[in-house]
Amino acid sequence: MDPTPVQETDWTSWLGDGGLMALAVVAVGLLLFLVIRFKLHAFLALIVVSLLTALVAGVPAQNVVPTLVSSFSETLGEVALLVAIGAMLGALVETSGGARALAEAMIRLFGERHAPFALGVTSLFIGFPIFMDAAFVLMIPIVYAVARRLTGNVLAFGFPVAAALSVMHVYVPPHPGPVAASGYVDAEIGVVMILGLLLAFPTWYVSGHLWGKHVARKYNLPVRDLFGTADEAEQVENPPAPWQVVLVLVLPLVLILFNTGLNTLAGAGLIEGEAGWVHALRMVGETPIALLITALTTIVLFGFRRGRSGTAIETTVDRALGPICSVVLITGAGGMFGGVLAATGIGSAIENTLAAAGIPVIFAAYLIAVAMRLAQGSATVALTTAAALIAPAVLASGAGTVELACIVMATAAGSVFAGHVNDSGFWLVGRLLGMDVKTTLKTWTIQQAIESVVAFTIVLAVYGVVQLF
Repeated sequence: MDPTPVQETDWTSWLGDGGLMALAVVAVGLLLFLVIRFKLHAFLALIVVSLLTALVAGVPAQNVVPTLVSSFSETLGEVALLVAIGAMLGALVETSGGARALAEAMIRLFGERHAPFALGVTSLFIGFPIFMDAAFVLMIPIVYAVARRLTGNVLAFGFPVAAALSVMHVYVPPHPGPVAASGYVDAEIGVVMILGLLLAFPTWYVSGHLWGKHVARKYNLPVRDLFGTADEAEQVENPPAPWQVVLVLVLPLVLILFNTGLNTLAGAGLIEGEAGWVHALRMVGETPIALLITALTTIVLFGFRRGRSGTAIETTVDRALGPICSVVLITGAGGMFGGVLAATGIGSAIENTLAAAGIPVIFAAYLIAVAMRLAQGSATVALTTAAALIAPAVLASGAGTVELACIVMATAAGSVFAGHVNDSGFWLVGRLLGMDVKTTLKTWTIQQAIESVVAFTIVLAVYGVVQLF
């Protein structure tokens, strides 16, 4: 997906590189001011700032609205499909009792002593299709039940879970941040997904498992009766088998690998890239089709085969769409902002400035995302805005497929850095685990910083190896 459909124009901004750079700084500052100071919804704030940026830069009046609308629709067309189907898939896994069944199986496999590790690994699987907020609320009753039965310290089990869900939400498609960022810089979703999955476990192991063990030793928070006692927990009738949950979580990855693998083979000349069967398998491996097939498979396995009616299944998937509408619209508006930056020439000015300053694009992407994250809180907004800002420079750099994926992951790493009181996830994790603000700052905010630095270090290593060859 090209986020700059209106980049080629027959006009030149009256501002030079310096003026365009100043405009970019003012635009971002205004965006943050509207969101933080006036509490204006990020969707509206992005539209307002995009419009004002276009006008100040001198975009001809007849080009302003087409620039805004085309950039918005280009982003929304892909992101909305992926996020909506992913949300439906997550709702089916949650309401069927499949998530609970998988968690219990992991604990049996690893043993009680390694229950925190088991819950964290389970959350890595569950976090693949489910948004962090929904997945954490889903996992918390399991965390409470296990903590009550074992050590009694909720942090020992809740922290690995929260960290795992954060890692998956930030780095792995079909979550909206990495999907949108991939679109902005023309990175292949399949390669981004593979790289995200490769760095997910080591990043979680350091920032979630090891840091979680330290946090549990330092703070002992008892289990509250927020969800009742274990005996009072409502059991879902006839839940799916754990292997069925693993199947539906792995299926989209396998299908997407058809696309990526065939592209690699065709590029190496090992298969005929224009053959009909190759195009057919590539279509199956396109992310929206892969998720659609997975969602339909889940409806059959977790719905009809368990005796649920079509009406009940329809209600489940319909309810899944409401909570994600805001995220989808914000992501589309972020694409609008990126399109305006490209059309005005701000992107080229950023590219020239970075080149003059000698800052590599991958470092610039990380630092811009860090600044956005610290200022306004939302990792998704930080990731999409930073990707939009850096996209023209990335597209002009001639980076290869893996390098583009590394730049996306570097931006994602910056977008999660040190979440604090302006981040909704900060309050969600703190309140559900029973922490006060001070404790949450000392534990969760540091976890987010560790997660960011570890992931960025891994990405830099991969980026460096690729450039050597």
